[in-house]
Amino acid sequence: MAGLLASGSRATMTAGWFGKINRTFFLMGGIRMVDRVVIRFSMVLVLLAGFSSLAEAQKHQLLEAQDGSGIVGYKDTPIQPWSGYHVHDPDRPAPPIVTPPEPGSQDRAGTAPSDAIVLFDGTNLDAWRPNQWKIEDGDLIATQGPMETVEEFGDIQLHLEWMAPEELTESIWDRGNNGVFFMRRIEVQIFDSYTTHIYPDGQAAAIYSQTPPLVNVCRPPGQWQTFDIVFIAPRFSESGELTAPARITMFHNGVLVHLNQEVYGNTPHLSLATYDGMPSQGPLALGAHRCPVRFRNIWVRRLSSD
Repeated sequence: MAGLLASGSRATMTAGWFGKINRTFFLMGGIRMVDRVVIRFSMVLVLLAGFSSLAEAQKHQLLEAQDGSGIVGYKDTPIQPWSGYHVHDPDRPAPPIVTPPEPGSQDRAGTAPSDAIVLFDGTNLDAWRPNQWKIEDGDLIATQGPMETVEEFGDIQLHLEWMAPEELTESIWDRGNNGVFFMRRIEVQIFDSYTTHIYPDGQAAAIYSQTPPLVNVCRPPGQWQTFDIVFIAPRFSESGELTAPARITMFHNGVLVHLNQEVYGNTPHLSLATYDGMPSQGPLALGAHRCPVRFRNIWVRRLSSD
């Protein structure tokens, strides 16, 4: 009898266990069914939205731009308060066409976009003064003192490629040490930060003596590196008062290292920054610290009429 009771208990327990499994499967199946219904309903909503947009667009008349460019758009849509143009206005000025640059590699330099001012393409130093550095195999090698551009710039997009020498010197100051200076006063540091550790606001891609880069993406010495910098020059009132500081957005080797970073003034070695005597535009300069840093493919694009 005890055996039968035990057996019956096991049967009851087993039946209950299977019942739970069945209920679970039922619930899971219900969830799957609900998921399918939700997905199908979402697809219907997307299709309806598409048809609605198409029907709305057909209520408006497509017109060609008045300049004969062949651009089409609408003149019966709302006017944007910020631009003064209709939504999808065919008469809104189209961006100029620019041929994009060809990217470089470790074996060859890249090219500049078609609207760039080429400062160095491997052939001459006509854009620089004093043009005392050496050109070797299409590379510009820092030798004596600093050089600056003949032209002056305010807001610009700058691209340059540089390489720290493979030979390590005893002095920490000679390890790929150089810099690019905006308006002669604001330096973004060039340095071998792959093998050499130095104060963060003086390493590669730092806004010198002010702000370290967000990350260190330095390549080893002997490899080409890229700086892509958007520099917004400071603004001053007629009386010379600072109204807006300079700002820098920068990519080092394709990685963002500064995002609209405020520049607090000039970049001296051991003192605080100041905007005293700072111009609103000036030459671009490359430094020199007796370290044979190589440069190639240097170009800028003006971002304002200055």
